Formats: sequence, C-alpha cells, structure tokens
Amino acid sequence: MSQRDQDIYSSAPLRRLLAEETVALAPGLQRCSGTHALLVSAAMDDQPPVLPLLGNWTRLSMTGQHYGGDLTARTDEALPFLDDAFDLVLLRHALEVSSTPQEMLEEASRVLAPGGVLAVTGLHPFSAWLPWMMWRTRGRAPAMHAPLLLERWVRRRELEIERIERVGRMWPGSHAGVDATRALGGGYLLIARKRRRMATPIRLKPKTMPATVNVGLAPGARRNAAS
Repeated sequence: MSQRDQDIYSSAPLRRLLAEETVALAPGLQRCSGTHALLVSAAMDDQPPVLPLLGNWTRLSMTGQHYGGDLTARTDEALPFLDDAFDLVLLRHALEVSSTPQEMLEEASRVLAPGGVLAVTGLHPFSAWLPWMMWRTRGRAPAMHAPLLLERWVRRRELEIERIERVGRMWPGSHAGVDATRALGGGYLLIARKRRRMATPIRLKPKTMPATVNVGLAPGARRNAAS
C-alpha cells in the first residue's frame, strides 16, 4: 500500500472510527499498569489513549516501508526493541497495512512483557466499509483480516484472548449507535494477555552432614585415646 493511499487514515470517516475504537478500548485498558507502552498505527499522527497507570508511550507510525514517529526503522525488519520491553502493545490498523502481518503480530508478542496486554484494532472485512475503501484507494484497499483469523494467529503465540468485538459505525457516513457498535460495526478490536512464564523449581543440593559423634566421647576424641 503506497504512502498516498495510506493517507486515507487521515480522512474524516476513519478519524471518527479511530475515536470510536478508543472509547471501546477504554474499559479493557484502563487497568493496564507498568512503565512503558507501544503504539503502532497506520495513522501518521495517531495519539495513544490516556491511561492513568501507564505514563510512557513509544509511538510508531507506518509510512510505506518505514516506521516514523519516535524512531525510524524498516517495517520488514524486527521491531527495534528488546524482548519483554512493553507492558502494553497497541496495534491500530497496523496489521492491515503491513506486508507481513503474521510476523508483525509475532514481533508484538516478543516485545510484550509476560502478563502484558496486546490490543489490536482494524477494519472488519465483512462490513460496508470495504466498498468505500476500494473506491477511496482506487482498488488498492488494505488487507482486512477477519477477527477469527487473527484469533488463530494470536493463539499460536504466548497469548490468551480476553475480548473480541465489533466497534464503530456500520459504514463511513452513518451514525454510530449501540446496535452498530455491538453487531455490525465497521471496525473490530481484540484484546489478549501474554501468559506469565512458569517459575522453574530450584533443585536443592543435599547438604553433607558431619559424621555422628559416638555417645560418651568428646568431640574430636578417638576411641583408642582412653586406652
């Protein structure tokens, strides 16, 4: 997907959908705690949600074959972070503009700390947004992944799914409502938690005990000393 086509994420309809996703994500992310979080977004100037227990965000935007934002890197390479570096990783429409979505999901799991939360949002492929996206991108719409497919990808990692649902308005020109948000929304969200690693039991080494002293003899005395 070219950078020009990717600018569609700055359009008013998708901005509204991003805002609706933020509202829908809030209940599942408000209790996320830790020191560092990562946002990877298809929108160039996307802002992370305000979470009271998470103070530091690293923000990356996907522009063509490169990440922009707080640092620059290639999107076809591993994320430039250490393992278990983030307590929350939020992928906002990033999988649908990535040329290697499964690898990106694997990288998100790698940099996520055990017990941390992965949140993913995107356009639902079975919604009225698809024809609009095809029209706006002149037939080069991003790859929309069904949540059921993402669920299979996620379960192959060290992740347990906590929530999957559709969000947002039914089509770009409609008004969002309760029914649309729960059943026919144009977007989706997925929240999963990385399993904590089991502690490896320590094998105790038997301690060598001193030989038992014979009763009636002083410590260190030899039996033939009294003879």
